[in-house]
Formats: sequence, structure tokens, C-alpha cells
Amino acid sequence: MDITIHASFLPHVDPEASLAFYRDTLGFEVRNDVGTGTMRWITVGPPGQPGTSVLLAPPAVDPGITDDERRTVTEMMAKGTYGWILLATKDLDSTFERLQAGDTEIVQEPTEQPYGIRDCAVRDPAGNLVRIQEVR
Repeated sequence: MDITIHASFLPHVDPEASLAFYRDTLGFEVRNDVGTGTMRWITVGPPGQPGTSVLLAPPAVDPGITDDERRTVTEMMAKGTYGWILLATKDLDSTFERLQAGDTEIVQEPTEQPYGIRDCAVRDPAGNLVRIQEVR
């Protein structure tokens, strides 16, 4: 089988803030931006990797989701426990400095983990956890 990961989905509550974080702070390119207001679907991805994207989408817009489920999603997003993504970089320290300069919410400074990796963690404007691992 020849299967690749094409896109991952993360919710947003403020499309402009999410766009600024992924485009301006992380340096991702914008590949698509459709919709208006808070009902925008924004596709971003790392330069040089056209086959891998993150789709930033409004949360809980599926018509099959109940009001109770929608409330649960909203509560989990507010706590920062709903969505997360793992990214990688060769230069974790420079990346972390850029995140700090961008006034990003820091969850964990660069740390050597006991299981053999070095990483940091931040939250995007929607509260999604963004872990960044150093590639060695």
C-alpha cells in the first residue's frame, strides 16, 4: 500500500489569530483559505512539504453533532485538552525563541525527556497543544 498523511485537522475559534500563529510565528505557508467570518477553513503547511497540511477548521460544525457534544468540545477546547499536534525541527532552541517572541502561551520549555527526546510545548490561539520535538 502507498498511503501518506495528507492533512490533520485542528479546531480554531479565531481564524485570524490561528492564521497569524501558524503562518507568522511558525512560518507555515497558507495553501487555502475558504469561508467567511469564524466559519473559515484554512489549510497551512510547512514550506517544501506540499503533501502535508494542517486544516484549521471551525469546531463542532458537523450537523451530526448534538448540542451536548458541541458543549463538550467547547469545554475541552477551553481547557486545552481537545486537539494537539506534534511537529519537529532541527533547531529547537531557535524555534522556541521565535515562539516566545511571538507572545505564545508556553506550556513547557525545551526539555530533555527521560525517554530520549528533547521537546517543548505551547498552545495555539485556540488552546490546541503544539509539541515540537528536536530532530537529531
